[in-house]
Amino acid sequence: MSFTPQVKAHMSDFILKQLPYDLSNQAGLALVGKYLKRININSLVDPAFSVRSGIANSDILKSYLGLLCLGKNDFDAIEGQRKDAFFARALGLRAVPSSPTLRQRMDTHAVSWFDLADRINAAVLGLKIGGKHVDFGVLPCGYVPLDVDTFAMDNSGTAKEHVGRTYAGVDGYCPWVAYLGTQGFCLELALRPGTQHSASETEYNIERVLPLAARLTQSAGAGAGGSLGTGAAAATGASGQGTPLLFRADSGFDSAKLMCAIGQQAKALGREVAFIIKWNPRTTPVETVAKAKVADANTVWVTLREGKRQCLWADGIELKHGHEVLAARRVYRLTERTVDKRGQQMLLPEYVLEGWSTTLAQASFTPEQVIALYADHGTHEQFHSEFKTDMDLVRLPSGKFDTNYLVCALAAVAMNLLRLVGQHTLHEPDAPVRHTAQRRRIRTVMQELMFKAARLISHARQWVLGLGANDTAFGVFERHWHQLDTA
Repeated sequence: MSFTPQVKAHMSDFILKQLPYDLSNQAGLALVGKYLKRININSLVDPAFSVRSGIANSDILKSYLGLLCLGKNDFDAIEGQRKDAFFARALGLRAVPSSPTLRQRMDTHAVSWFDLADRINAAVLGLKIGGKHVDFGVLPCGYVPLDVDTFAMDNSGTAKEHVGRTYAGVDGYCPWVAYLGTQGFCLELALRPGTQHSASETEYNIERVLPLAARLTQSAGAGAGGSLGTGAAAATGASGQGTPLLFRADSGFDSAKLMCAIGQQAKALGREVAFIIKWNPRTTPVETVAKAKVADANTVWVTLREGKRQCLWADGIELKHGHEVLAARRVYRLTERTVDKRGQQMLLPEYVLEGWSTTLAQASFTPEQVIALYADHGTHEQFHSEFKTDMDLVRLPSGKFDTNYLVCALAAVAMNLLRLVGQHTLHEPDAPVRHTAQRRRIRTVMQELMFKAARLISHARQWVLGLGANDTAFGVFERHWHQLDTA
């Protein structure tokens, strides 16, 4: 008989002590503060919105941007930072506001700060870091995508201004959002009432974002890391000025008025701005179209599986609004099903008709390529998710619509700051080990770079930010810190 003695493990309890020096669990805010210093946010804010006494408005905005970069939008969250010496020093604050001051100042200046938030966002996206423009990401065909959409913010059970029934079946808001490039940089997050239709007044949003997108991609390769990808040379705008843009949107934006507005903006900017917008069939007699295609001997059908086939074709169209006429084409896809998903023969064929309006050149883009480019547009749903989950931007903090509008505009700035931090750190060979990815989620940036333990030390009239000896991200953190010193 064998006998294995039981060894009792002894572990002593910790002794808890409050240390006499400053510690922080959000060292990544130092990088955020460095970005805000690079754009000279104080000079953008304070001359135009000076105060006779009290906390400077630049400190108000920097404080709130700091909260947003930590995934917090509640004004009360600032109270946890008021005694944190690192929070103020990292963001270059002369004073940290109280939650009533933060709320009152945002309420007071909300409308007048809409344009200011846009200018701050443009300054962030226009930065050169280490001699390079922001890498927005270019499609293999050489176009920089500009993806627009709306999404639902559930604010059910509240009495906030302009909360209404959204398309998602919840009471809340439906903000309009525009993303530039494949990396998820946000040009605008414009709050809208929950009941407002996607296409309603979108031409005014286009008047703002298209000039910004054109400016950020002005030089061939600028804003795209210097690499346009396969087919870029052929796709360069006719004027030779800047990388061509590809505007993509779903059927909620199927409006001749909107598409003509895009055409007008492209002419005014002297840039190629193509679009792919999902067609809304509305009252189109699908059965009549299907009958004609089935009867046409020239129709080319592709069998996808037993009982399911489809055909593609394209027709030239004219889009008219007022005196504006825009030549385009519409790509159609007709799907026929004669066997259901259970393998049962259907009594009558079932037809689904889809379409996409586009100004992409017929000679360069086949119907299959147009549809594939639109399908890639679906990536933007991940960016929505980052706003809603990673940044916790669903339940907005104010009962006032204008204040919540400003919150969303500043959230776009915060997302772009976090996107830039992730782009310059988490793709490096010595970054914390992660699976290969084209970009990192905002949540990952927060986990790896924002919420980082550090000690704040005053030594020889200098402040030292001390990161831990086993901090696996120290190398990329330090390198990006010094990158921000070089324009």
